[in-house]
Amino acid sequence: MKILSYNDPGYPSFVRKLNRRAIPEHGVRDLVAQIISEVAEKGDQALFAYTKRFDNAVLTPKSLFVSEAEFAAAEESVSAETKEAVARSLANITAFAKKSLRKDWSAKNAEGAVVGERFTPFERVGVYVPGGKAPLVSTALMTAGFAKAAGVPQIVAATPCGPDGKVNSALLYALKAAGVTEAIKVGGAQAIAALALGTKSVKPVDRIFGPGNTFVVEAKRQLIGAVSIDLLPGPSEILIVSDKTGDADFIASDLLAQAEHGGDSVVGFVTDSKALLGKVIKAIDRQLPTLSRPKIIKEVLKNGTFLLHVKSFADAVEISNAFAPEHVSLIVADEDKWLPQIKTAGAIYLGNDSPVAVGDFLAGPSHTLPTGGGGRSFSGLRADQFQRRTSIVKLDKKSVRKSLAVVEEFARIEGLDAHGRSTAIRLEK
Repeated sequence: MKILSYNDPGYPSFVRKLNRRAIPEHGVRDLVAQIISEVAEKGDQALFAYTKRFDNAVLTPKSLFVSEAEFAAAEESVSAETKEAVARSLANITAFAKKSLRKDWSAKNAEGAVVGERFTPFERVGVYVPGGKAPLVSTALMTAGFAKAAGVPQIVAATPCGPDGKVNSALLYALKAAGVTEAIKVGGAQAIAALALGTKSVKPVDRIFGPGNTFVVEAKRQLIGAVSIDLLPGPSEILIVSDKTGDADFIASDLLAQAEHGGDSVVGFVTDSKALLGKVIKAIDRQLPTLSRPKIIKEVLKNGTFLLHVKSFADAVEISNAFAPEHVSLIVADEDKWLPQIKTAGAIYLGNDSPVAVGDFLAGPSHTLPTGGGGRSFSGLRADQFQRRTSIVKLDKKSVRKSLAVVEEFARIEGLDAHGRSTAIRLEK
């Protein structure tokens, strides 16, 4: 763990580095570009070759898609408790999504023309669900569930299979429950390329959603334009910002929970209380031996964890806004004062009794959130991202007449006389 106080020599330079603009390494960029190029050129052949190379699984056109029999077997095998958990999570997700869907509207402008917007669901979307280190059942719900709530008719999932060509049963059950209509057993950059560009077996989608590792994120970045994407959600992040009112055991548990996502996770704690910092360090050491994934967590604690003692709580907030993390846990006596000052987080959890895990699994908002500093520019996944916006304009003779002088002036300025003529001609008949 990197532990620094504001009066330590290395503190200023470390804090400056927290102001991130995520840029992929050359090696990642080059490999992803190669994968995309080969999928574009060779289609299914490249898809199967990379699945064999990275996941040690042999796929064919027949076994590429999850079959209805596999979905049915998954439903049979999962426990009643799993089904109940999926149902409760989906209920919250659907209710939250319905609240944020955009509605059609129309009005008259100053010249009397009718203007408005129409919102329709995308016809076909792709959702990426990681499955390498753990079957992310909740991600299936928090991507496909939003698509279903928005009314998307074709929802295609991509998730990696194991060496035996199978996908985790609980994950398959969740995908089906969330409304997925097709699922391919492929992960990584090759899956994103297949969804974006299509192959002989995989029909391309209109937009791609979902988190992934560095290679998945880079594939989404490189394919913007060929397909629309949601955002660039990568490895998990949390920053806990607390004053002396924070509970050290709760803070340590949240840090450890996000660390268990994988070795490339980033977890941070910033406080103006030196006493609390010491308690959190002890709580981490005490809780770690009780957990089931100590090797992964220890890697994150070694390479991706920082604990900072700052001079003032205002400094802590400034660091949070510069870091722009996926999750911010804000624990402070005066929430009303400090909450409006957190500007760049993907999601904010308030107070000692708001574990990020509840947001990961159940609360309702999607846990697909911007990482790598992306919170400065992106917001988290929303239901309205599954809607296509179309503007509507309708004029009659009266509104054309009122618009003509302005249109002709713009046409004159820009040297586009046909624009002016196309408006004037409406008044000559």
